[in-house]
Amino acid sequence: MTSNNDCGVRVYDMDGFQLVNHFRLPWPVNHTSLSPDRKLVAVVGDHLDGLLVDSSSGKARTCEYKYIRAATLEGHLDYSFASAWHPDGRIFATGNQDKTCRLWDIRNLATPVSVLKGNMAAIRSVRFSSDGQFLVAAEAVDFVHVYNAKLNYEKRQEIDFFGEVSGVSLVGALVSVLCLYSVCM
Repeated sequence: MTSNNDCGVRVYDMDGFQLVNHFRLPWPVNHTSLSPDRKLVAVVGDHLDGLLVDSSSGKARTCEYKYIRAATLEGHLDYSFASAWHPDGRIFATGNQDKTCRLWDIRNLATPVSVLKGNMAAIRSVRFSSDGQFLVAAEAVDFVHVYNAKLNYEKRQEIDFFGEVSGVSLVGALVSVLCLYSVCM
């Protein structure tokens, strides 16, 4: 799956490198993430609202997946650049230029479950650990926040350094931070 400033989301068959589906949205798409069961896609971009859409049609509509209702995500104050799904498939996170990471529960999308605040810059990268115990939210510069999901995201560790952050990833219990300048060592 790819997202693009041309307002499109494209789904590819990686075995044959063939385009399977192409969804058009009304605004440039900065990031998409597929739910663990592959039925829903979190879509964020150059719009205050994000979308939770059906992965087969790209439509924000009522779905017949148990208790899931695909919908518009309202609450951020600026454009979003990141999203990630908890391994349980019920919670997902969005990172925004308003310096927040919002957590959403697909069973009730009316309001975010939690709003996690950054220090000084946009949240540009979010990732859950494979066991779902941790959420990592990286600001564009200087700060990476590691939240304990098992403690309702109330306990966190902050990694503070000097430099621009390009992204984060998790391998087991290790947090890997990709920096744009060598001062992030």
